[in-house]
Amino acid sequence: MTATVQVGDATSQVFDHHLGAFAKGLDEILKDYDDTSTIFTPDKTYRGLAEIGSFFKAFLDGAEPAFWEAFKVTSKSTEREVAYLVWEAKPWVPMATDTLFVKDGKIAVQTFTSFSA
Repeated sequence: MTATVQVGDATSQVFDHHLGAFAKGLDEILKDYDDTSTIFTPDKTYRGLAEIGSFFKAFLDGAEPAFWEAFKVTSKSTEREVAYLVWEAKPWVPMATDTLFVKDGKIAVQTFTSFSA
């Protein structure tokens, strides 16, 4: 049981860092990933730091300052290596979800879906 708690704690630490990293910029976000990480979206799969960096750069560049003021976490949970997040930034994003699989202190796999207004 101790191992499960430690894995869950590690997942929570990565998850919390990931959420806080957006205020610090792209380099901080990318600390949560490595060259074997993958992000699945409805439009494309991003593999490795270069592609994941491009994904987040486009996301950050496209977000208006008011988007960040409207950003709100509506649900957040972790279980062992998996973290799940539901968030909104109305009126731009009425709902979005992220699921993270954390391995060895990095986000190994992430899914992201955003429901547009």
